[in-house]
Amino acid sequence: MRTADQLLDEFERIIDRLILIPSSGGRFEVMLDDRLIYSKEETGRHAEYEDIAVPLRDILT
Repeated sequence: MRTADQLLDEFERIIDRLILIPSSGGRFEVMLDDRLIYSKEETGRHAEYEDIAVPLRDILT
């Protein structure tokens, strides 16, 4: 299952929408409103599901 699908499955009652914005240069960031949740540039690796889900749980629940 893809990360976006997993996020929608877990947070479907909380998330109004999930927007994926293509970018260049291998950039991958997850933001909630204006908060940076995950940055591939900062970590040097692609996110695992829990890298995104844990901070979202902390903020949304």
